[in-house]
Amino acid sequence: MILMEATETVVVSAIINGEQVSTENQYPRENPANPDEIVGYGPMNTREDAVRAIEAAAAAFPAWSQTPVQERIRRMQRAIEGLKAASDRLIPLLCREHGKPLYDAGGEMFVTTMWMEHACSIAEEALREQVSVHEAGKTIITRDPIGVISAIFPWNYPLALSTIKIAPALLAGNTIVLKPSPYAPLAVSQAIEIIANEFPPGVVNMVHGGADVGVELTTNPLVSKVAFTGGTVTGRSIMKSAADTLKNVTLELGGNDAAVILPEFNVDDERAMRRLVISNFLTAGQICMIAKRIYVHRSIHEKFIDRYVQAANKWIRVGNPFNPDVTIGPVNNKRQLEYVQSLIRGAESHGAKVIPLGRILDPDLFERGYFMQPTLVLPVDYDDPIVVEEQFGPTVPVLPYDDEEQVISLVNNSIYGLTSSVWGDEEHALQVARRIQAGTTMINTAAVQGLDVRFPFGGVKQSGIGREYGVEGLTAYTELHVINIPAHGELPNIPE
Repeated sequence: MILMEATETVVVSAIINGEQVSTENQYPRENPANPDEIVGYGPMNTREDAVRAIEAAAAAFPAWSQTPVQERIRRMQRAIEGLKAASDRLIPLLCREHGKPLYDAGGEMFVTTMWMEHACSIAEEALREQVSVHEAGKTIITRDPIGVISAIFPWNYPLALSTIKIAPALLAGNTIVLKPSPYAPLAVSQAIEIIANEFPPGVVNMVHGGADVGVELTTNPLVSKVAFTGGTVTGRSIMKSAADTLKNVTLELGGNDAAVILPEFNVDDERAMRRLVISNFLTAGQICMIAKRIYVHRSIHEKFIDRYVQAANKWIRVGNPFNPDVTIGPVNNKRQLEYVQSLIRGAESHGAKVIPLGRILDPDLFERGYFMQPTLVLPVDYDDPIVVEEQFGPTVPVLPYDDEEQVISLVNNSIYGLTSSVWGDEEHALQVARRIQAGTTMINTAAVQGLDVRFPFGGVKQSGIGREYGVEGLTAYTELHVINIPAHGELPNIPE
């Protein structure tokens, strides 16, 4: 199926208590490949709108929480089918507003529905109550829904990062209020509307807006849990906001994920080198789990650079996301583009060499949009900002190391610990992986290529709290409830 680029302007609305809610104030979303083109508009909701959405979710919670899990699953499965049926509309829209190429947007849709289907398949068993009969009587442990969930998610993978919260929250019996990012609000709003239509009014709500809306979603006493994906600075702010009412939180935050290239790694393996290039530059490097710094053993450093550049020049083709030959589109927004460029300029001012990678297929379009040619940056100091900060864009520094102790220290000397990767002999790589401080470490692969939704995902240190995906990603939306029944209706060892 070949999806054609659409040109119509899309307008999306908030969803409150099963109704679409429009506003006079709207914000535009431009096409990052052609910023003069407005792809669509989202509503600029108020804090009062957020309160209404939260109250609708709270009112819907008692009935929805008592709905049998089998019925919750059936409704979620219908929502999944609705998303699949709308994919030929959602994928091109995501390309236009986000900038990711068609294959990349299609991959996001695939991961989205794959997780939702997996969550449905494990829900009954994961939520089943446990009964233990013992000498003191009987103990029943249930997994109860938490209540109203506030879900705030970023622009880089809006379909996947919204449904990673929607599916487990609803299957566990919670209700939800979602807030998309203004940098990619259109396709995900349409997707959420499709999902909301399969559930009773008030179970799925959505509001847009600025910081005031976010504050309401994280402080309102009717909200029982905040699920947030985004930057570490914002994550800290959300923790502070949630503290007054001791809300449950799941925070998937920033990462500065390291790739360690061991001395035995075969740099002549073209498939492995291509896999590494993709792990650095997929979605123009705008993925939390992308490999953002590469440490190469000094014995193979020079040859590694040569083979890496060869592999990158074969795979990287920058241009219009609707061109099937394009592998990398524009950076999503001007602010992010300027931030990445500032990191590169800073490294250059410290003596670094910047190596451009790949081909620009349409120079005229490149100049108009938020495009940036991917680059390697070397040599660079270990403490240069382009190394220690999360770039979140199409550039990656390459640094030599001399021995295993040094590289493990360099990798772990970070406030982040989301993912990492080790490349080399499997047994040796596993030994190194066990010493890395990260929520996930991949062997001879990295980023989305190594993601498996059947297993938990999340970070350590300032990369987050809690886990998503896997059984743990479902049970994170429940509270344990222990019911004790004594054998004889009275406590033992109590004198009469």
